[in-house]
Amino acid sequence: MNKEHTIIQEFTKGLFAHNPLFVALLGMCPSLAVTTSVRNGLAMGMAVILVITLSNVLISLIRNQIPKAVRIPCFIVVIAAFVTMVELLMKAYLPPEINESLGIFIPLIVVNCVIMYRAEDFASKHGVFRSAIDGIGMGAGFTLALATLSTIREAIGVGTILGVKISETYQPASVMIMAPGAFLGLGLLLAYFNWRRLRKGEKA
Repeated sequence: MNKEHTIIQEFTKGLFAHNPLFVALLGMCPSLAVTTSVRNGLAMGMAVILVITLSNVLISLIRNQIPKAVRIPCFIVVIAAFVTMVELLMKAYLPPEINESLGIFIPLIVVNCVIMYRAEDFASKHGVFRSAIDGIGMGAGFTLALATLSTIREAIGVGTILGVKISETYQPASVMIMAPGAFLGLGLLLAYFNWRRLRKGEKA
């Protein structure tokens, strides 16, 4: 039971308590750029889950063989290999419009702060199983953040969710799918998470 509780804690920490975007403020650049639609946000999130989990596992496996002086370049090589694999899979199986929308932000996962942070802070210090759970949890938390932000932006800015119209009479506020809308949406979500964290602290 104690082991199960630890596994659950390891996974869920990335969803809320240590959410990469809303709490740690990591990966903001792609988050603001690709969340113009829910499909884009989910596609980016799934790519990050795959890369961060596979990278965590491999880095955990070889961590004792990597000299400390070159650990960061080694992490980048590992991450880059998995990013290349994921990018090729996405180009093969996802609709062309999604690949076009994500553009350069898929290759840039190589230097995504979320993945580098987990490689350095967790995978390089823990076993394979815990590193895999950490990767899945953090990736899921990042995907949740992207999905939440993209749902708000698409719903308000286009009047649809996953391409389905919310209302025939709704007049979209197109500013929400532009850069100012991205900052506004993220700012409101960050304010909510800060308020939630402060309220939990007061109760404790």
